[in-house]
Amino acid sequence: MTCIIRPATTDDLPGILFIHNEAVRNTAAIWMDAEADLADRALWLAEHHDHGFPVFVAVEGDRVLGFSAYGHYRPRSGYRHTVENSVYIHPDARGRGLGFALMKPLIAHAKESGHHVMLACIEAQNAASIALHERLGFREVGRLPEVGYKFGRWLDLVLMHRALTD
Repeated sequence: MTCIIRPATTDDLPGILFIHNEAVRNTAAIWMDAEADLADRALWLAEHHDHGFPVFVAVEGDRVLGFSAYGHYRPRSGYRHTVENSVYIHPDARGRGLGFALMKPLIAHAKESGHHVMLACIEAQNAASIALHERLGFREVGRLPEVGYKFGRWLDLVLMHRALTD
């Protein structure tokens, strides 16, 4: 079966919720302790759409295998041309290149929308995500030691930067 990358709809929310909560439970990629519910993910999707921010999904048949999105980096007006991305893959589909496939339309959308910079904020031990972003033209611009806490340990944050305009 062929994997398709397309904009997310409300029908995709159960799959997005599963992937999000799996990352909350089992990884340091999302710095939250509590899992989300369907209402939370519905609000998240609606807020993205209301702000003109995309959410893309990778699907095979009716199964969501991953999603990507970008949104405000910070809410203040001075940051309005800077966005932060997220990309998450179902644990059964990791290593298939879906992260790369989901990031390509996300970057293209950000460029077409006139954004100047895309940032990625990645837990420092997430070598796969750092490598993915490097392949997409991001470069590390900073590390913040011990700014997060999860699973009984302090987490470092890697800041990665990609210019979207010349």
